[in-house]
Amino acid sequence: MPTDGRNPARRERAQQEFFLPVLCEAQALLVLVMLAELLVMVLVLAEPMAAGFDWSRLALTSLFVQWIVLLSAAVLCGLRPWLAGLNPGVAGGLCCALVVALTVAATGLTDSLRLAGYPSDISFASFNRYLRHGLIALIISALLLRYFYLQSQWRIQQRAELQARLEALQARIKPHFLFNTLNSIASLVAVDAVRAEQAVLDLSDLFRASLGKAGTLVTWGEELALSKRYLRIEQYRLGERLQLDWRINAIPDDLPIPQLTLQPLLENALVHGVASRIDGGVIRVEADYKGGEFILCVSNPYDETACGQVSSGTHQALSNIGARIAALFGPRASLSVDRRDGRHFTCLRYPCARLTQESSAI
Repeated sequence: MPTDGRNPARRERAQQEFFLPVLCEAQALLVLVMLAELLVMVLVLAEPMAAGFDWSRLALTSLFVQWIVLLSAAVLCGLRPWLAGLNPGVAGGLCCALVVALTVAATGLTDSLRLAGYPSDISFASFNRYLRHGLIALIISALLLRYFYLQSQWRIQQRAELQARLEALQARIKPHFLFNTLNSIASLVAVDAVRAEQAVLDLSDLFRASLGKAGTLVTWGEELALSKRYLRIEQYRLGERLQLDWRINAIPDDLPIPQLTLQPLLENALVHGVASRIDGGVIRVEADYKGGEFILCVSNPYDETACGQVSSGTHQALSNIGARIAALFGPRASLSVDRRDGRHFTCLRYPCARLTQESSAI
């Protein structure tokens, strides 16, 4: 059933999930040309040969097959938006019929050019040639379309498994974040009830922003605002002991980042570098985007005498962050921990050259 023309989002999604790739792209054309040449070699080698290899026949067969392949790719590329709205079986059948029709038409054209001056040479044997070319085109196109369909189903399954994995990791982080924040508010109640009430309102706003986003990725601007709300809650409890040093360079506002990524890093720095110290400390946030790669580092003062104090909950959150960025952005994504110059650094980096185009594809 065709997609509704009044729903562009649904139509675009149907085209993205359609099993037939965009055959007019350079990479797809290169693959088709190489496959066509392999087919030509098989066809030429399958026929009885004389003492020497018939290079002329190879060249003419190659020209004939490549002509059909490129013409079919152009036509299917143009019809792809319409075919995407059909049932996959119907669309596949139409694609096969189209390739067969173009093959028969090309055969007829070459025959007309070759026999233009010799009409008496046309015989019933030409019908066998049309049938042979049509069957070859049908078999090859059916095999390719079946391969494309299985590949698309595999990609859909991979995306579904990835989404389920990310949702499971996200579900583990949100309760962890909630429990730690409620503990902060509970400690504030006995000290300043008015600020505790304001902290509850801040927490409400924070969770409205956090839970209201349906997707896994959010923009950098949203994640930064979310984290600042969290820091404001902790500021009520820690007061002047909590100091912040923001070193954020030119970061695009729409740069994609997994939801609740910066907040656990800040929480880790706060627990180990500020709350455990009588004089508090400075949490430094450094972020940069260059060369298509996003780099985020959160550091806090490091006290050698407190190195044995470990929070399993915080380590779980950091482990989840590492798993999420690796799942979303591939093997080049990383989460590292380092200690130098009296500070503890937690840094993550991942490639995102296409910015929000990647978040819409997940």
